[in-house]
Amino acid sequence: MSRNFNTDDRDFDGDDDRAPQGRPSGGRGGPRGRFRRRKVCRFCLDKVDIIDFKDVKLLQNFIPERGKVLPRRISGMCASHQRMLAEAIKRARNIALLPYAAD
Repeated sequence: MSRNFNTDDRDFDGDDDRAPQGRPSGGRGGPRGRFRRRKVCRFCLDKVDIIDFKDVKLLQNFIPERGKVLPRRISGMCASHQRMLAEAIKRARNIALLPYAAD
């Protein structure tokens, strides 16, 4: 079966429809050139040394509806506090202060 392909995909006005329009998305500016403010660790600002697993109200802020631990890229935690937070959530779940999964 033979197909006839048109090698010239231009409109009558002469511009190519497949050419990128404006600035490409990605890079440091993000889509449409907006600058996104860097997230800072909430616990570093308050100078928290340890995260208490018995503080259920604090830990619930980092567990969404589904019951997973909020990732670092979304919560804005530093690496050491994210590890402490995950450990505190696991301990609170183990002694039934927090649920493992949503109802």
